[in-house]
Amino acid sequence: MAETVADTRRLITKPQNLNDAYGPPSNFLEIDVSNPQTVGVGRGRFTTYEVRVKTNLPIFKLKESCVRRRYSDFEWLRSELERESKVVVPPLPGKAFLRQLPFRGDDGIFDDSFIEERKQGLEQFINKVAGHPLAQNERCLHMFLQDEVIDKSYTPSKIRHA
Repeated sequence: MAETVADTRRLITKPQNLNDAYGPPSNFLEIDVSNPQTVGVGRGRFTTYEVRVKTNLPIFKLKESCVRRRYSDFEWLRSELERESKVVVPPLPGKAFLRQLPFRGDDGIFDDSFIEERKQGLEQFINKVAGHPLAQNERCLHMFLQDEVIDKSYTPSKIRHA
C-alpha cells in the first residue's frame, strides 16, 4: 500500500508591485448612507438620508451617484427584493413604534441619537443587499441606488451587463 504524503510546497506567486498593492481594487462597490435631514412639520415630518455610491462594477450604469432616500424607500426596496428575487434579504433596522408615542421626553424618531443609529443600520442593510451578486441584477436595486426618483410602478426585471 502506497503511503500518501501531503504536498507542502508553497504556491509560486508573482511578486507584487506598488500598483498591485496600492492601486485601485479590481472590483469595488462602496455605499455610504450619510447626511440625514429632517423635513416637514407635524404628521408630515420625516428624515431623508443621502445614499452615495461609488463603483467600477460594469452592471451599474453610473460609476458615481448620490440620491436621497427615506426609511419607507428602504422598506419598498426590501419588499421588492423579497417578492422578485431569490435573495435572502436581511432585516431593516426596527420601525421604532414606541419612539412615535406622544408625550415623550425626547424628540422620538427625530432624536439625533436615534437618527444616527438608524443611519448606521440602513448603511449595513444596503451594503449587504447591494453586495449580493443576484441582487445586483435587480432593476429595483439600480433604481433605488441611482435614480433620483423611484418609479414604484416599474416593471420588475433583471439588468443585463453593459
